Amino acid sequence: MAEVLLEFVQRIRGMQWSDYLDIIVVAFLIYKLLPLIRTQNMMRITRTVIAVVAIAWITDVMELHTLHWILNQFLAVGLLAFVILFQPELRRMLEHLANVKIGKLFSINRPIQETEAAITQTVMACEIMSRERVGALIVFAREQRLDEFYKSGTRIDGLVSEQLLRNLFFPKAALHDGAVIIRDTRVAAAGCVLPLSENYRLSADLGTRHRAGVGMSETSDAVVVIVSEETGTISVAVGGMLKRHLEPATLEKLLRNELCPEESQQNQQNIAGRIRKKLKNRRKEEAANEKPEEQ
Repeated sequence: MAEVLLEFVQRIRGMQWSDYLDIIVVAFLIYKLLPLIRTQNMMRITRTVIAVVAIAWITDVMELHTLHWILNQFLAVGLLAFVILFQPELRRMLEHLANVKIGKLFSINRPIQETEAAITQTVMACEIMSRERVGALIVFAREQRLDEFYKSGTRIDGLVSEQLLRNLFFPKAALHDGAVIIRDTRVAAAGCVLPLSENYRLSADLGTRHRAGVGMSETSDAVVVIVSEETGTISVAVGGMLKRHLEPATLEKLLRNELCPEESQQNQQNIAGRIRKKLKNRRKEEAANEKPEEQ
């Protein structure tokens, strides 16, 4: 063990400034690119690869020669099999990476005020549509640009407003059956076609609109808001998970947490600061009360 540590220290001492720069750049790119491919399908691919490699190692250790030979043959053509088996997921991943703006990699985001305004207008529209039993499917794009789905609809490029969203989902409107995609705090397109979820665990009473919302959240990092036409309930799909029966206030809070993480962190810091301040004041009061008793 000591020899390994000594060799590790010697390697570090022998590194040049270019080696450190290389490590920093690679770590930065991995840190920025991982959220772009952290979808349910990509997690399934990762689990499959890890499982195959782990089983191959176990068969080698336990000397299961026949099974180990079979796995080695599989791994020998693994790249080709991997591409064939997961072609749809890999295609989506490459399209998402190609469509990500360079500014996103370096955290160049829209001002929080514009995002807050879009959230407020969306919540107002959903509250009215919920009361009037008007179905809606609203997709908030984040790092992934969703160009594949954007192209399936009609380009809008309009400011997010309660009136615009309600008009787009009006039952007699031409685009009311599709989804609205919001990106960069603007309504990018309407009437978009989304992939349906194949999750068998979803409730049987969920219709096409809800399954499309969950499917979109499974294949991307988008936040999807769904308003049921039958019941008027408001739901949100994130990461393949569906949160149902949301009140407008809860919807607004959830969207702020998902779309304004910086604001959420600031709120948490402010809350922590207020708690610390109260504890300090309480200690001062206790100390002040103890002094007269000592005298």
